[in-house]
Amino acid sequence: MATLANSVINRSVRTASAALLEAGAQTQVASLQGVEALFFYRLDSAEHARRRHAAAARLDRMVALETLLALPVGIPVPLALLDASQRRAVRALPAGCADRDRTSVIRRAVRPARIDLAVVRATGWRQGLRDAGRFAPFCRRAMLLTRRPAHLDEALAEADFYGIGVFLAIGDGVEMVLEPAPYRPLRHTAAAWCFVEELYQLLR
Repeated sequence: MATLANSVINRSVRTASAALLEAGAQTQVASLQGVEALFFYRLDSAEHARRRHAAAARLDRMVALETLLALPVGIPVPLALLDASQRRAVRALPAGCADRDRTSVIRRAVRPARIDLAVVRATGWRQGLRDAGRFAPFCRRAMLLTRRPAHLDEALAEADFYGIGVFLAIGDGVEMVLEPAPYRPLRHTAAAWCFVEELYQLLR
């Protein structure tokens, strides 16, 4: 059976998608957004080491991430420039994500990883579209079909419309029959950062 946790399938998907991946990409099977997927990611080694050294707390609350996104990285921001609600939010930031004294705050935390691709397993292409679609705000997406659709052209046209790649499981191998569209977010959001943080917690 072509399960995402199967090491042979894992390697086959990696081989089939090699042209899409940045150097150093690693894999993790995880259930996020209610869907199990094989994630290809690159760890930010500097940020990972910084967090370990600082014994940083979990950083997966939206309010904290929104607060950090409003601050520049590595530049002191005078607390006097912030309004009362912003100062309260800064004081409530988890340990290890910012340095704060009586007069200023310096954001240290950045995303600890970059997710290059999420691949969902599906028995049918409509299920694959639905499941892969959950990751649209966060990364490049593809489906791994465990059997060839009766109307492959229709499936590929629909997947192409949504920018979702298609892999076909053939025996113990995998063939990419449609390349996923590049991921080009219009802006950085706390929700996308939170998604990365949720995966990061599973890597530690």
